[in-house]
Parts: sequence; structure tokens; C-alpha cells
Amino acid sequence: MITINGVETDLAGKTIADYLSATRYDPGRIAVERNGEIVFKSRYGETVLEDGDTVEIVSFVGGG
Repeated sequence: MITINGVETDLAGKTIADYLSATRYDPGRIAVERNGEIVFKSRYGETVLEDGDTVEIVSFVGGG
């Protein structure tokens, strides 16, 4: 099981890009942290999620 933003889900073996393509996240407006380390956008397609991973996804919001 992978924990994403505090919710456990069965995504082991999938990449971050796989997960994001199944969601409404805009990859240009988010930051992804895996196990306490920032994942560069260029590595989303090659970063495979493993059992026990903790992922945090933060969306950037504009405003003023």
C-alpha cells in the first residue's frame, strides 16, 4: 500500500505519472514529495511507487 496525502491506496508498481494521469492534478501546478524527498517533474514517468511509500502532493494556487 502507498499513502498519498494521508490516504492508503494500492498503487505499488505504478509510476507517479500513472497516478497523476488518473487524477485531476495539473502536473504543471503541483509538487510531489516521495518519502520526504522532492521528485523532479522530469522523473515522474520513471519513479515507481513501492509498498510503504509515503507521497505528498501539493497544488499551487494563484491569487492576490
